[in-house]
Amino acid sequence: MITLNAGFKLILSCFYFFLPAYLNNMTPPFAKKAGVLKSLDKPVDFNMSFGGERILGSHKTWRGVLTGLMIGFLTLYLQVWLYRFPLVQELAFFDYQRINFLRFGFLLCGGAIFGDLLFAFFKRRLKLKPGAKFIPFDQINHVIGAAIFMTPFYKIDTLIWLTLLPLSFVLHLAANQIGFYLKLNKTGW
Repeated sequence: MITLNAGFKLILSCFYFFLPAYLNNMTPPFAKKAGVLKSLDKPVDFNMSFGGERILGSHKTWRGVLTGLMIGFLTLYLQVWLYRFPLVQELAFFDYQRINFLRFGFLLCGGAIFGDLLFAFFKRRLKLKPGAKFIPFDQINHVIGAAIFMTPFYKIDTLIWLTLLPLSFVLHLAANQIGFYLKLNKTGW
């Protein structure tokens, strides 16, 4: 049996726990590039304004929300299936076969989307253009949203959330750079 260093195990377990939200967060640019569900390429804010600025902006679409949720839920479903293996059980913070799948998935993935939309709202209030850098919030907004949604329902150690913040920051920067090279986004870091 392989024993993992406690710090590395914590990081790996955090990554595994948050994987549905990470993939949920990464899906919209891929869905757009692939032309999936074009009929849902409509702004979440219905083109409405608040304080003279768009509420969220035209880049936050129903296609992104729904494809993100679908990928997040599929990833969670895979985690439920994988929980039968001892290595996964060792990594997991939860017994994935006993969680309420719909509630857990909605709180994690819906919370991540909420965080992204919430900080898009803040960016518009600060008169930042869509795509403008908003460091560190662009990189961690999905963690903040998921924490807001999940905390009332699940006892998740604060250390997990505190580990997810820098982990997500670094992973988001790396994913953005890869997205830039794949021409999925206009800017890198």
